[in-house]
Amino acid sequence: MSKKVMAINFGSSSLKFKLYEMPTETVMVEGAIEQVGKDDAIFSYDYQGKKHEMVQPVADHDVAVHLVLDTLLAEHVIANYNEIAGVGHRISNGGRYYSDATLIDADVEKRIDQLSVLSPLHNPVNLIGIKAVTASLPDAKEVAVFDTAYHHTMPVVDKIYGIPYKYYEKDGIRRYGFHGPSHQYIALKTAELFPNNSQRIISCHIGNGASITAIKDGKSVVNSMGFTPLAGLVMGTRSGDVDPQIIPYLEQQEGMSAQDVKDMLNKESGLLGLSGISNDVRDLAKIAGDEADERHERADLALKVFAHQIQFYIGAYAAELNGVDSIVFTAGVGEHSALVRQLACQNLGYLGVKIDTAKNAANALSIETADSTTKVLVIPTDEELMIARDVVRVAQL
Repeated sequence: MSKKVMAINFGSSSLKFKLYEMPTETVMVEGAIEQVGKDDAIFSYDYQGKKHEMVQPVADHDVAVHLVLDTLLAEHVIANYNEIAGVGHRISNGGRYYSDATLIDADVEKRIDQLSVLSPLHNPVNLIGIKAVTASLPDAKEVAVFDTAYHHTMPVVDKIYGIPYKYYEKDGIRRYGFHGPSHQYIALKTAELFPNNSQRIISCHIGNGASITAIKDGKSVVNSMGFTPLAGLVMGTRSGDVDPQIIPYLEQQEGMSAQDVKDMLNKESGLLGLSGISNDVRDLAKIAGDEADERHERADLALKVFAHQIQFYIGAYAAELNGVDSIVFTAGVGEHSALVRQLACQNLGYLGVKIDTAKNAANALSIETADSTTKVLVIPTDEELMIARDVVRVAQL
């Protein structure tokens, strides 16, 4: 018997969703609300091949949830709210407590709240979203799907930091890894499409937030993000890895507070901080080679540092896996930026990587040359599908 299941992802000022008919995994409708909390919020959705967009006030996440559900009713996607049997929530951080998705109850909500100290930008909003959905869909089974869960298979040598061991035991300070649903989807899809090249995968989830995962036999070995999503690669506005001594130095020399430094590292760094122009690869690519634009050197530098970091982690993770069968690019930048892929792969000849320029420019599924001994793939991610599958499995729908 078919069931309607919604995968939902709350951001600080956004709501993204897909409604599936399961178990066929048919996407019935998908959409997003941007700028929640403002009078000019943008609600867009795709239904039956048609795109719809409207601008209207959306005061908060409660209003956003009702707007989505009322639209589903108005479009006759559902006859009543009770038709939605399950809802899966993407939760940023499950800490050391959750190695799998779980049914949401009062104890789980309390734990998500406690873990907000690890993901202050995400977990609190995730919790607001859960409460908003519960109020509107009290009979639906709700499942928390954690970004960190997939990475619980990481060996201790890959997740422990070189600080006193007591902080690992007492406070759970360790590498958790993120973007789990995306990397897990890539592992499964690569195995489905190229079973002979799926034992050792380096999955590159490259978007405004970015992380790389070494995957062996379908399991995460290590992810570039760490205790929080700030670690690892240079990202859109996040610094990625920095010398920790920079933090007290800025506090002392620049008179910055701990919150000032935290905001700088999360919101003012990365591509935006390096370029001084934008956190969007598309904006930087337009001017990076234009010497007539005085900003081009900074744009060029930002893109080169960005790609160099990807290249750096690919090399490290090839060593971790003792070789690599497939390198996979996914997420917004990974799927659409031929320039970033080309820059990231240009010095990987020692891994047997050779890129076909025409295939890369076309964002083809397989962008390596015929004589490349390592496959280089471009696979669109589908985190929402992984969430919907978890809802069906965990809630036994």
